Amino acid sequence: MALKNKKSDLAEWYPEIIRESGLADYSIISGCMVIKPHGYAIWEKIQVWLDKEFKKTGHKNAYFPMFIPESLLKKEAEHFQGFVPEVAWIEQKEEEKKSGERYALRPTSETIICDSFSKWIRSWRDLPVLINQWCNVVRWETKVTRLFLRTREFLWQEGHTAHATKEDADKEVFQMLDVYKKMSEDLLAVPVLFGAKSESEKFPGALLTTCIEGLMPDGRALQMGTSHNLGQHFAKPYNIKFVDKDEKEKFVWTTSWGVSTRLLGALIMAHGDDKGLILPPKIAPIQVVIVPILFEDTKENVLKEAEKVKTALEKACIEVHLDTRDEYTPGWKFNEWEIKGIPLRVEIGPKDLEKGQITLVRRDTGEKKQVKPDDVKSVLKTLDDIQSNLLEKARKAQEENIKEVKTKEDFKKQIENRKMVFAQWCESKNCEEKIKEETTATSRVIPFDQKPTTGKCVYCGQPSEKRAYFAKAY
Repeated sequence: MALKNKKSDLAEWYPEIIRESGLADYSIISGCMVIKPHGYAIWEKIQVWLDKEFKKTGHKNAYFPMFIPESLLKKEAEHFQGFVPEVAWIEQKEEEKKSGERYALRPTSETIICDSFSKWIRSWRDLPVLINQWCNVVRWETKVTRLFLRTREFLWQEGHTAHATKEDADKEVFQMLDVYKKMSEDLLAVPVLFGAKSESEKFPGALLTTCIEGLMPDGRALQMGTSHNLGQHFAKPYNIKFVDKDEKEKFVWTTSWGVSTRLLGALIMAHGDDKGLILPPKIAPIQVVIVPILFEDTKENVLKEAEKVKTALEKACIEVHLDTRDEYTPGWKFNEWEIKGIPLRVEIGPKDLEKGQITLVRRDTGEKKQVKPDDVKSVLKTLDDIQSNLLEKARKAQEENIKEVKTKEDFKKQIENRKMVFAQWCESKNCEEKIKEETTATSRVIPFDQKPTTGKCVYCGQPSEKRAYFAKAY
């Protein structure tokens, strides 16, 4: 079947690719999705990679209830107000309404985890507390939902930590942001911008919100991960205190950080094409698929050679699948594995046997190459080349879709042309509201790695010392 055109019809192409590649499907429950085995296998790869990094930095996994008492949510006022529109409440029976408070389904876990921290922490010796949780969350979205990008329930990890000082909390925030940046670029091959969020865009109740931000092919930004210094905004209402070395009682400093299955949405849009998905080898559940070209008189020998190749690749820790299905033609199989985004296809037929070769076909470029059946090094190098090429291609697309602007008129023009803009900005909440009202764009990232500059805000003309990225967002 012919798929939609990505460049001209991304909005239709995106759900079609998800459906046809077998990543996910819509659920009978409005706004929710079913993650199918191919999609869940990708999420598992992300989990394994991140979990290893978290444990390297001293974090331990735990699990907390998904039911949040209303009284806990309300303790931190700014946090509560920020999540009220998205909170899903559990309907209570009449007798429960009289005797107890209502419960929310977890929109995020700061409140219930802070309640536990208040019981666990007594002394400076108890710090830092470094916890991570893999779970689902529910945010009762009223906006249009999109598979992986915006659904009422999604999977994520959320890190929660407590520290003795602001400096320690800041160190944690930036350490985890670096982990997310490395994950996105090294694993997913999706380049990101990283920096701080504006006051309007930061997490409810946070002192500082940092993020990694991806730029999708349609010029829209996608927030791919966040790391927050919550200051003492949660410690004080939840009474998380410790006795320090000077024997004085103090409030802790807390952080939280997380990424979700939204990462799969970024992966799809960044690398997919009109034939289907293109998965970077490091994240692909199947890195190499072997498709034997079978004819009755040579079938036995071809399959025997295909098994040898499979064994050799597995010994090199390559994740490989041998497609021996008789009921489908080689051409049908080629199309199916292309749609699923498998990075490298190995073809073995009677002619390959005669020549003592196998044929490698790259999913990213379509390039074909003949190598010896035992040439595992060439397969490994090709997989590395695919990974590098996808990152380089995505980085080039990112650069082409970011425009530096110096006037309000050019700002509006570039946003209208579906570009991300980089401009001098005053960081004023009123100015950002005006930008959003007139262009529907918001500030996405205020980069850390910029020197203070003297200038005027591109939009309102007020004095400005920083530049920021703006775009329409998912």
